[in-house]
Amino acid sequence: MNGWVVLLWSFVAALVLIIAGIFGSLVVMGRIDLFPESAPSAVPTPEETGVVDTAFSVMILNATPDEGLDALMRELLINNGWAADTVYASDSDSTDFATTTVYYVEDDDELAAIGLANLIGGADVQQSDVYAGLNRTDGEQLTVVIGLDRSTTAPVAPSDDPAS
Repeated sequence: MNGWVVLLWSFVAALVLIIAGIFGSLVVMGRIDLFPESAPSAVPTPEETGVVDTAFSVMILNATPDEGLDALMRELLINNGWAADTVYASDSDSTDFATTTVYYVEDDDELAAIGLANLIGGADVQQSDVYAGLNRTDGEQLTVVIGLDRSTTAPVAPSDDPAS
């Protein structure tokens, strides 16, 4: 029986040496990292909420087929502190603008544009000078283009029927 015990311990010792050799090889080859560095945690960037600045004049353009959305938004702004003579409302030449968007011209106007977008219930904010020529004052102006996302009626699609 003493021989079986020696044989059993020989197998155990060989198995331990084989496992230690495999583990050592994996460490040397870099497949196993004994002291891994902790992964840097992602720091959430705070979402900019903007600033409601009533010193800006606001041009509102209704780019939907719905009548009166521009007037309703004008009233919303006046009720939130804008002077009536600094908020202009008009229909746009287009009636198929997809998403309500607040446009600003200068980099410094971005926070005011974000604040206005949040005030009107959410809207895209973009920097563009396309509407800069509509400025009716010499001061700073934001432009709100009301899109189909605020429309209650679906846009009329052109008919494919040649008889109509």
